[in-house]
Amino acid sequence: MEFRYLGNSGFKVSEITYGNWLTHGSQVENDVAKTCVRAALDAGISTFDTADAYANTAAETVLGEALRRERRESLEIFTKVYWPTGPQGHNDVGLSRKHILDSINGSLRRLQTDYVDLYQAHRYDADTPLEETMQAFADVVRSGKALYIGVSEWNADQLRAGHALAQELGIQLISNQPQYSMLWRVIEPEVVPASVDLGISQIVWSPVAQGVLTGKYKPGEEAPAGSRARDEKGGANTVKRLLRDDVLTAVQELAPVAADVGLTMAQLAIAWVLQNTNVASAIIGASRPEQVADNVRASGVKLSADVLARIDAAVGGIAETDPAKTVSPTARPA
Repeated sequence: MEFRYLGNSGFKVSEITYGNWLTHGSQVENDVAKTCVRAALDAGISTFDTADAYANTAAETVLGEALRRERRESLEIFTKVYWPTGPQGHNDVGLSRKHILDSINGSLRRLQTDYVDLYQAHRYDADTPLEETMQAFADVVRSGKALYIGVSEWNADQLRAGHALAQELGIQLISNQPQYSMLWRVIEPEVVPASVDLGISQIVWSPVAQGVLTGKYKPGEEAPAGSRARDEKGGANTVKRLLRDDVLTAVQELAPVAADVGLTMAQLAIAWVLQNTNVASAIIGASRPEQVADNVRASGVKLSADVLARIDAAVGGIAETDPAKTVSPTARPA
């Protein structure tokens, strides 16, 4: 496992982050989830990402239990706040001061830790003044409950405004967590250049495009049993937009590219996002421990210019690149 600095800070994270969206507390049983966390630790992963909204707080509980016997100083634990949680009352959502301060206490209790290394705004809250949000985050940092602040799926202008307020308040906004893969490149035109200027890194989710870039979904064929596309708990909804024959046909052209460099298609996809120097870490999930061991082999891989050109020839033409697709809700969800 290799490590990279997160943003313009002295804080390092593993190139591969283990995330538990759609798995812990939902898609897989708790004992399997804990086995996957153990596999991540054994593979050298030290960075773990979750959110209070995942499985309506259950994912944090599972992760906290899985990590509770580990040396806390050797781990980087991330969580997030924004989406509705708990009974989903009128203040159980958003980035108001009340919701942030209530939520960090709940997250720490479930994660069984005194602090998180990174506390992230899970989306931009159009209904709360940014000044209120950043002041609350500053208070969380000053209370010792979080070391650094990050965001998720903020556009370039939102990043600039948040970073400016963070500087005024004397805290460090060091990361953004966007979707990014060979098929979803919307951060490249605007978010990445702004982030480079501001000293913000990307911690990217869905580097294998919800499993599509593994090649397991074939054009004209039914999705494999046990795959995310067959998961009625929510996984199917996240992947269905990519299950088009033109996408799946193009993805199959990546198979010989991966074979030529001695990688699986999943490893190639993860290695590809890590070639972007603004990416500090790629988040992987797993429903089986062997998936973790396989994906971790992407760490440290250097892809040649020729290989990158072959990837672009295969899927570059169908990749989404419109920066306007980097969006947060225009109003808080009910």
